[in-house]
Amino acid sequence: MIKIRIFTCKSFEMASQSLYTKLESLPPALKEEAKNFIEFLVEKSKKKKAESMTKKPAFGSLRGKIHLSEDFDAPLDEFKDYM
Repeated sequence: MIKIRIFTCKSFEMASQSLYTKLESLPPALKEEAKNFIEFLVEKSKKKKAESMTKKPAFGSLRGKIHLSEDFDAPLDEFKDYM
């Protein structure tokens, strides 16, 4: 049996009811196939979320994207009085 949560959003609620009605009209074998597909999508979503959270940037991935000006180490004009 597939359970669907009802949310306060009317359009989502109507879509959920429509989906539920369509699922209920399926024969038992197709209901099982739909359930398996939904479980597959849930697992796929979990894996994607876990990958995005644990993915570390590759060493050197910002090469060529950060530029320093030629006079980066030159003294600032504001501090000439102190030198």
